[in-house]
This record gives sequence, C-alpha cells and structure tokens, in this order.
Amino acid sequence: MTIKNSIIVILITQLLLIYASSFAQSKGKQATEILQEVTDKTLAYESIKIAFTYKMENPDANINEITNGNALVSGDKYKLNIAGQVVISDGETVWTIIPDAEEVQINAVSEDGDGFSITKMLSDYNKDYKSKLIPKITELNGRSIYALELTPKERKTFDKVFLYIEKDKMQLYSIEIHDQNNSIYTYTITEFEPNTGATDSDFNFAEADYPDYEVIDMR
Repeated sequence: MTIKNSIIVILITQLLLIYASSFAQSKGKQATEILQEVTDKTLAYESIKIAFTYKMENPDANINEITNGNALVSGDKYKLNIAGQVVISDGETVWTIIPDAEEVQINAVSEDGDGFSITKMLSDYNKDYKSKLIPKITELNGRSIYALELTPKERKTFDKVFLYIEKDKMQLYSIEIHDQNNSIYTYTITEFEPNTGATDSDFNFAEADYPDYEVIDMR
C-alpha cells in the first residue's frame, strides 16, 4: 500500500481540531454552535492520543484500502504511526521514518499548501469555507451523530469534507474527505484519550536512534 506522506500529515491533524464558517438561518446557527462546542472542548486539552481506522477508496482505479494507525498530538506537534511509517513533527520540521527503506526524510512544515489545513481554517474560516448541517443524517455505525458538510469557496485539492460528530460526547468521530480525483479518504476514531501528559521530547527526532538509516534532508 502506498500513501503519500503529504496526505497523511495534512489529514491526520484535522481529526483533532475542527472549526468552520457560519451558515445562514437556523440550521447554520446550529452547525456553528456544534462546531464551536467541539472546538472549545478539543482546544482545552493539553494533548490527545487517538487510534483510528484509515480507508482510501477510488472506484475509478478499483482501490479500496483499509489500515489502522495511531497518533499523539499537542498543539501543532504530533507523532503519527500509519502504514509502517512514523511521522514526527515539532511544529517546524517533519521527519518521516520509513523502516522498510531504512530511510528518514526531513521536510519543513508547509504553510502555503492548498490542502485541508487546520491553521488556515482556524484563521480564515469565514473567508475560505462554507459549512452546513445535514439534518437527514443522524446515525453512523450505530452512533447518534451530527453530520456537517464543509466546502471550500475557492478551488483546492479537495472538493468536500464531511464531519461526523458524536452527540453524546460532542467529539469528532469520523472525517470523510473527497478529492478532485474521485478519491475518498475516511478516518474513523476508535480510541480517544485526552491529556496524556505528552512532553516536547515526544515530538523530537533522535538521529542516533536510527544509525543505519539514510537521512534525506528535503528542506
């Protein structure tokens, strides 16, 4: 299975910090209130540890891949394990560790990409995105949920994002991203543990731990 590192980095951070723009009239107010409550609750956590299921579908290419992963997140810092790779970021630098190739790739955190960026979304949500509640969808996998649709106002690498929020916990349960190539990326949270006591050392890469790995600095 091949998963682009840029897609992994962009999408996994969106599982944890979600906000969106206002929507007209009563349904929009409800959508805004729901997202505000989820945002406030999530931002109050010092750190979050999750386990999740990742699914990538593309009917045109006959692709249907499923794998599991886990992540530790604190602010802009994270450590992600998925598809045999480990991705670590201290908020400024991203290290992608690929054991099968005995390789480490180093990249700077990008702020100008057109992916689904939480930083840009939090700062420019009213200008860049439209959101709405989907009242006819109230259940997913036996869970009572709010379903919300997020659409970028300008052309991006994705067309739509669907957020599914558990009503009883007011917590993000699943996120479904539709890109322009007819691919659907779905992350479903299976475990959620807040305030894990994470420290800065959890998000630092130690080259000494990988003495035989080739280090490729792409900054």
